Amino acid sequence: MPLFINRDQIFAHQVHLLEHKLRSKEERILELETENAILHLRLSECLGKLRRDHEVEPLNQHQHHRDAQKITQLSLAKLLAEVQAVKQDLSELFAVFFSFSSELEEQSKQLLEKVEQASCSLNGRCGDKVQNLQADVAALERLLEEEKEKCSAERQRRKELHNALVVTTDLLPAECSETKVRESSSTFVVVICFWLQELRGNIRVHCRVRPLLPFDYGPLSTSGSRPTSSEEVVSVVSNDTVMVNCMKTGMPTQNKLFEFERVHGPEDSQEAVFQEVKPLLTSLMDGYNVCIMAYGQTGSGKTHTMMGSQLVEEHSAQQGIVPKAAAELFRLISEKPAGTLSVEVSVMEVYNNEVLDLLARDAQASGGEQRREVITNSSGTSQVTSLTHEPVRDASEVMQVIGSVLKLRAHCPTLVHADSSRSHLIVTLTISSKSPNALALARKLQSAKKEMQRSAQKEWWSPGCRRANPGAHRSSNDHLFASTPSSPCRSPSHSPCPSPRPSVSQAPFRTKLQLVDLAGSECVGMSGVSGAALWEVSCINRSLSALSDVLGALAEQRPHVPYRNSKLTHVLQDAIGGDAKLLVMLCVSPTQRFVTESLQSLGFGARARQVQKELPRRKNSTLKMK
Repeated sequence: MPLFINRDQIFAHQVHLLEHKLRSKEERILELETENAILHLRLSECLGKLRRDHEVEPLNQHQHHRDAQKITQLSLAKLLAEVQAVKQDLSELFAVFFSFSSELEEQSKQLLEKVEQASCSLNGRCGDKVQNLQADVAALERLLEEEKEKCSAERQRRKELHNALVVTTDLLPAECSETKVRESSSTFVVVICFWLQELRGNIRVHCRVRPLLPFDYGPLSTSGSRPTSSEEVVSVVSNDTVMVNCMKTGMPTQNKLFEFERVHGPEDSQEAVFQEVKPLLTSLMDGYNVCIMAYGQTGSGKTHTMMGSQLVEEHSAQQGIVPKAAAELFRLISEKPAGTLSVEVSVMEVYNNEVLDLLARDAQASGGEQRREVITNSSGTSQVTSLTHEPVRDASEVMQVIGSVLKLRAHCPTLVHADSSRSHLIVTLTISSKSPNALALARKLQSAKKEMQRSAQKEWWSPGCRRANPGAHRSSNDHLFASTPSSPCRSPSHSPCPSPRPSVSQAPFRTKLQLVDLAGSECVGMSGVSGAALWEVSCINRSLSALSDVLGALAEQRPHVPYRNSKLTHVLQDAIGGDAKLLVMLCVSPTQRFVTESLQSLGFGARARQVQKELPRRKNSTLKMK
């Protein structure tokens, strides 16, 4: 049905709306006009009031001005009275001051006279005592100088012992044939080597203080009394002493001294460090096991000391102990007859208390296939089962093998070090010797011993040598040639050490050179690790704690030594407590930030020096033919 719209109704509705709006507007206009009228009334009232105020204001101002003048005059009168009173008080004070000053001058004169009399009496009584004390001080200073001279002489004597290997050829007789000279020199060098090693002890501890590095500069201390974190508190006093400056807030400064066989400062190069380790490698050729171990906190320079910073270059100045030891080992082997010695290398790491073979053939193998077990064989020595050994012919092949597996070693960045090692790396070089003709070697051994005894008794010791005149030097050197548990021999001709080296005669042997780069001990709060890295830190600290417990048990000569508390100590059982020759290289940081860890490392080295091991034995057991 269509919808019809009535236009009239629409227009009427619109007109109604417009009329309504018009009425509302008119009402609004009336309201505004009313308000306007009211505002005009108020304006007129305000104008009238303003006119009245203008007429009354001059009268009020005049009245106020007169009141202010009266008040000012009264206050001035009061101030004048007070000023007069203050003047009177000042005059009285001046009179009192003059009287007191005169009395003070008289009393000071009397006191000066009494002091002069007392000083004269004291000088008369104590003059002799002061002179005696001064004489005692001078005597003590002389004694101190004498002790310093003795100390320097002792250090010089130790250096001479180190250099004795170089000057032995000058002591040989001129009429000896070339063959006898070579054999006698070789024998005497071995004797001197063993003398030096026995004097030092089976466990040698060296210390290396690294220079300041960029990560040492931590935030400054908030308290002015506390040292900054980058301040050097570990310093080298001499070539065998290191000092730690222990600073604590509110406590007096305490200096702790630690003595070791050798201390290297930040200025010492890699070559200088290796030169102190180098004489130990000659024992490998004589059938003795050798272990060199780097110990210290995270970021103290252990890996730099052992591996160096440039593994690719063969003759780099930054090479560490491992490449230099490999080069020195093959140099010593080159002096032997060709084909008599062979070398094998093995690389393993102790990660989370598990022994992993890094030379396993499958580099992508799972951790279970690389995992190895440590057993103790019937002879009481530790052995890693199924360990991969790679034969090598020179030092470059050794470093190629090590460099190829170093990337497999566990690393993790921490707040202390950006590339912190999370495992203990153990590189083992095994030297095997075979004797083609045992009978001929035995005859050479007997003839070499007889020749050595004849030369030692007649011509080896020149008149300038201390042995030629034992009475003149007995007072100062008896301790050197006396028979002691660590050095039972009295002279080279009676040394219990093996006389000839393998170039003269040598029984078959199998020795090991173990080069250990330990993971660094660290504080969890300082390293800022979490998750899996936190478990790694826990395993590292527990293994290093087990190593410290083993050394403590050996130092105290306990009946049970806990080697099996950790895989690390079990693997290194022969090197730590066996008959091998062990050198511990302590690496410490010089800054206040790591002073706690530095003290812990130095304390570890001090405990290691207390261990009394059995005399080293040669590894000359018959080799099994493969």
